[in-house]
Amino acid sequence: MQIGKQAELVVVAPATANLLAKAAYGLADDLLTNTLLTAHCPVIMFPAMHTEMWEHPATRANVATLRDRGVLVVDPDSGRLTGFDSGPGRLPEPEAIAWIVQAALASRDLKPDLRGRHIVVSGGGTRERLDPVRHIGNRSSGRQAMSLAAAAVARGARVSLIRGDVKVPNAAGIDIVDALTADEMLDAARTLAESADAVIMAAAIADFRAETLPDAKIKKSDSSTLNLNLVHNPDVLATLVRERWGDSPLLVGFAAETGDDNGTWLEHAEAKFAAKGCDIMIANPVGHNRGFGTEHNEAVMLLGGGVTEEVPGTSKIELSHRILDTIADRLI
Repeated sequence: MQIGKQAELVVVAPATANLLAKAAYGLADDLLTNTLLTAHCPVIMFPAMHTEMWEHPATRANVATLRDRGVLVVDPDSGRLTGFDSGPGRLPEPEAIAWIVQAALASRDLKPDLRGRHIVVSGGGTRERLDPVRHIGNRSSGRQAMSLAAAAVARGARVSLIRGDVKVPNAAGIDIVDALTADEMLDAARTLAESADAVIMAAAIADFRAETLPDAKIKKSDSSTLNLNLVHNPDVLATLVRERWGDSPLLVGFAAETGDDNGTWLEHAEAKFAAKGCDIMIANPVGHNRGFGTEHNEAVMLLGGGVTEEVPGTSKIELSHRILDTIADRLI
């Protein structure tokens, strides 16, 4: 009894079909089910079972009942099960589960305020090909985007991640669409935006790509220089703004900026916000050991009409919840 009363979070992994049924009916015939009945904290369940069991109407009804009560039931992975079976029902990897647990613990008041919403997040850098073996890239790790995706799952959303060159493990419960170039990002974003309530463009998309792609590797020459002809990539966020009908989906951009002789990092971000025309812009300073590849971030949220909200240095998970707080308020 005291375990449930004193817990800050209860995580059930794996949650079998039998356990889901017992929890839905309020049975308490062992320590775990007694704990679930006495817990006043958030409860997260990670189902794992054969595909036929996961897709059975009884299991689907039990999952719906638990979700209606505020339990976060994270959809299982799809992949190799026991024996020769393969399909949805696989328990996510420990790193994937850890993302959701971390996101739940980082929330000040975890609630399913995004349940029924489809949130699309883009993340990671792009790889713009120069020849069959080389590419132009950047330092983005995708950690901020994965933090956003995990936090949205923890708040009950259906989450699609447009994944570029990401260097962190995936979070559980998300649908992944791989897109390594700006053109692929644009195609994926256009498709997913049609059913999305909000699109968060957190990917570090390269501004330029090679004008032409040779069929063979560029050979090293005696020259000390290599001349490349680069052309602009499509502006994914601006394109989504231009092509959307009405106010849906809500469009959120990121502006990773540095200061220079022409302005501060924030002034550059404000100019980008005005030019893009999106609903919200998350401005954050980047540089050496700042922003890219780190576990922490700082930002100023540009909310339109001259309204800003400063988020001092904090974890990327906590920043994600601040961003999602604003999105949830606007989606009401």
